[in-house]
Amino acid sequence: MAPLTIRRRKLYHEVLDRLVAGFRSGIYPAGSLLPSERALMETFAVGRPAVREALHSLQRMGLVSIRHGEGARVQALTVEGVIAPLSEAAHFLISSTPQVLNHLKQARLAFEVALVREAAALATDADIKNLRQALEAHIAADSEDFHRGDVAFHVAIVAVSRNPIYVGLSKVMFDLLEPFYPRRIPANSDQRKTLAEHTRIFERIAARDAEGAAKAIRAHLERAQKLYLQRAERRRPL
Repeated sequence: MAPLTIRRRKLYHEVLDRLVAGFRSGIYPAGSLLPSERALMETFAVGRPAVREALHSLQRMGLVSIRHGEGARVQALTVEGVIAPLSEAAHFLISSTPQVLNHLKQARLAFEVALVREAAALATDADIKNLRQALEAHIAADSEDFHRGDVAFHVAIVAVSRNPIYVGLSKVMFDLLEPFYPRRIPANSDQRKTLAEHTRIFERIAARDAEGAAKAIRAHLERAQKLYLQRAERRRPL
């Protein structure tokens, strides 16, 4: 049996581990500034490159924000803050690998059908009120804000789950699909269709009709999928 290779850790990993341990223990609470680079160098007996690489790793993880002249400030962790950075690489993947867009739309369809069933089963009167307000805001939106109202309505449905991971994932999916959303939709065509479909979805949730809501959102997303495909084709280089 071949011997297992033991990888030597880089020095900044040690600095990173100690800083993360400080976050967990409360030595560096959310909102506080970390010690200066020079102070960290002295504390951990390392050079500036190890400290800077550790700080940049913390920034990529969403654990600190770094501003020139201020230093590194500890961030309060949220589900959305942890999930959101995933979309940066995913944007490139979607633009360079066309079939990934189809995979994303399929994932969104399965995700939202499941969540709308849950919304119909769990929605309180307060949830129905929030959904109605989101729908009314979308109906009142002009062409410039139509996409924002569209997303807000779908996020409001997911929010009924009271699961911040679902909400964070839904926002990432919308962010990834945003470049393929038509910027201006004529008010007399697809806007009316979208609003009619959203109204139908809302009515089924308000009636606590899980299967009816699932059927309504499936029809809505399958129609929207065709629009995304058309937009993707126009964006694809010849």
